[in-house]
Amino acid sequence: MKNQILFLLTILFISFSSCQKSKNAEIEVWYSAGLIDSVVTHFADQSIQLPPNQPPLIGIENFKEAWNQNLQIGKWEFDLNTQQVKADGNLASEFGTYTLSFSPNENSPIPAIKDKGSYVVLWEKINDDWKVVWDAPVSEMPIPNMMTDSISGE
Repeated sequence: MKNQILFLLTILFISFSSCQKSKNAEIEVWYSAGLIDSVVTHFADQSIQLPPNQPPLIGIENFKEAWNQNLQIGKWEFDLNTQQVKADGNLASEFGTYTLSFSPNENSPIPAIKDKGSYVVLWEKINDDWKVVWDAPVSEMPIPNMMTDSISGE
């Protein structure tokens, strides 16, 4: 019985892991193409995304609004690299690293950005489909002017 449970958990992990990698690949392509309505198909209705240095985006409508605004000022390209996955039942957590490139257009109030960091995503199986419930990227890059401010004592 113990071996059967271990076997089933292994199958669940392998099944989720390949599904999640496929979803991440789609998300990368859709962000780059500006297809936010497609990105949100992988998010739960009440998902929470924690963008760096901003308030949380709660719910897919707020997510879509924020990202559609972001897309109006340039192109966003992500590279997501899963490092670890832990799954149990209808919940799974993913830890990974990312790189981000932002290429501004002529209307952008911000310059080009290159970012890298880590992320944690909580996935939940909802109606037989894995959806992002929480998405928390953590940048490794210093906030611009942070070094000069701390050096000058401001």
